[in-house]
Amino acid sequence: MNRSVSVFLLATLVACLISTVPAKAQPAPEPAAKQIAEKLTQLQEQVKKLKATDPDLYLLADVEVYGKAADWATRHQEFYTPEYAAQALKGLDRGLERAEKLLAGSSPWDQQTGSLIRGFYSAVDGSVQPYAVKLPPAFAGKELDRWPLHVHLHGRGDKMNEVNFIHQHDGKAVKEDQTWIQIDVFGRTNNGYRWAGETDVFEAIRAVQKRYRIDNRRIVLRGFSMGGAGAWHLGLHYPSMWCSVGPGAGFVDTYQYQKIKEPLPAYQDSTLKIYDSLAYAMNAANLPVCTYGGELDEQLVASTSMVEAAKKLDVDIKLLIGPGVGHKFEPKTEKEFMAFHIEKMQQGRATYPGLRKIRFITYTAKYNHCEWVSVEEQLFPYKPSIVEGEVDSDGTLRITTQNVAVLKIARDVADTILIDGSKHPVTGAAQGLLPYVYYQSTGEGWAVLGYDTSLAFNKNLDFRKRKDLQGPIDDAFMQPFVIVRGTGKPWSVEHAAWSKWTMDRFSSEFDKWMRGHVEIIDDVAVTDEMMTKKHLILIGDPGSNTVLAKLHSRLPIKWTEAKLSVNGQDYDSKSHGVAMIYPNPLSPRKYVVINSGHTFHETQFKASNAQLYPRLGDIAVLKFTADENLVFQESVEWADIFNSSLRLPAKQKVEETKETK
Repeated sequence: MNRSVSVFLLATLVACLISTVPAKAQPAPEPAAKQIAEKLTQLQEQVKKLKATDPDLYLLADVEVYGKAADWATRHQEFYTPEYAAQALKGLDRGLERAEKLLAGSSPWDQQTGSLIRGFYSAVDGSVQPYAVKLPPAFAGKELDRWPLHVHLHGRGDKMNEVNFIHQHDGKAVKEDQTWIQIDVFGRTNNGYRWAGETDVFEAIRAVQKRYRIDNRRIVLRGFSMGGAGAWHLGLHYPSMWCSVGPGAGFVDTYQYQKIKEPLPAYQDSTLKIYDSLAYAMNAANLPVCTYGGELDEQLVASTSMVEAAKKLDVDIKLLIGPGVGHKFEPKTEKEFMAFHIEKMQQGRATYPGLRKIRFITYTAKYNHCEWVSVEEQLFPYKPSIVEGEVDSDGTLRITTQNVAVLKIARDVADTILIDGSKHPVTGAAQGLLPYVYYQSTGEGWAVLGYDTSLAFNKNLDFRKRKDLQGPIDDAFMQPFVIVRGTGKPWSVEHAAWSKWTMDRFSSEFDKWMRGHVEIIDDVAVTDEMMTKKHLILIGDPGSNTVLAKLHSRLPIKWTEAKLSVNGQDYDSKSHGVAMIYPNPLSPRKYVVINSGHTFHETQFKASNAQLYPRLGDIAVLKFTADENLVFQESVEWADIFNSSLRLPAKQKVEETKETK
């Protein structure tokens, strides 16, 4: 072998080795780092000027989102390759250009065709979040038409951040034959469109609905890989939202996908039913679903298992398999996949009140709505609640139920209702004054709620598990929340150190992995108005936290300076803490959370979005120990889930025995 060939082979080998080494998170290289810092400061100053002019918040978000991208990449040292620095600089230039135009009173990008970045301010944490809009060439001159919308969910990308997401979409061309508006949702990187990532999907949809005339009967949901898992999840949990759903690959069952061999603790196993789409296959009866998988893809099993589960329920899901390919779309099959969704897009969903026949299942009051019915309360959380019904030609709605305590029915769907054989009025119920009618199970039949009782229902004064009040702990971080730290003297210095560490860990993890700052205020700053608008995350004990001092006697725990009593068991507060979620006794439509953020942590965020399931249920006692640097280790002493009346498990078992007799 001659020398030139040897050198060539050596160079090729080195190149191959380099290409297989994963890129590491690192700071931006100089001199780009200095340029990024300078331009970021300039853009932040421009944003301050814009905020002083009381601008349109959506247009302001379109500017600020570029600064947010550079800021987060810089603080978390997410410049995985030198190209990321160039992408950040390009984005900052775009942000400065938009700021200059907006200060001059114009926003030319607002109706610009092609692929461009837009932003919105999250209701969850006030953070600015990006999404991409793809306006087809045909949009120009037809802004007043009503347009179909495709919502596209991206797959997992371990090196994805705002900078890279913006680079992938901003200024790119759109296919000439696209006949819809499309949004690509950032979804806070890699959480599988769970928790605040789920909220972001719907906030992005609302943002595009504010800016363009969207035909809400023609919204398609699509995604591949992690986006496929997200499409299964959001498609089947919100079956009245979409004209079709197209999940590609993804996963639908935690045990199978994560290869978990031993059963998880009951308080974790139960809450898998929040997100495991396999349990919601029945809901495909209410909308068209076409799923795709590559013939050689291990994740094809997500599609095939969903099709099989649906078939057992006599529900049809169309399955397309890409011949000879792995974890990607095969071009010819992709065209067939898109043709299905374009056809359903053109047809649109049925006009209001929608389908006359439904088959609906849920395991949680969180995902409780289908067409004209809502499961307002379950008998037993995380057990299947099923509603099957049809409106007859004579105007009678016939419904059968399972594990349902309270139903809400749209008043104009029928004249009369038969619920499990119990007959009641619909149009004339509750004096005919409210848009919905509530029906409550009595154990022997059903009763219609009157006008005053119906009005009071959503106030939740009787403290029940209802939508957005059903837990688990992690649910609090899907809506506006604020961390409330104590400023007084703690009952236990050990507990105080642990609770502060818990707060700091959550703040840091949320910043990195959920792409937003958490709001932290002192207990003395909490107002009555704040309690009506936000969930309170209370840090400390009743000695240090004045808000917790007001509330703890009305919570299902007992707390003294020496001990915590939970579910009939005493624990030393110097080495134990309670993490829990409960309706706020002073504002029952909002939560209080005690000494907890998300119950999954950095290890799970790094490993897989499939691992972002609740770890502590509704309430848990944690034993903690600290090293000399006040870094804590925790172990779960006890954890469980409240029943529908928000009682502790010891009481729950007695109630369940009575109800099943």
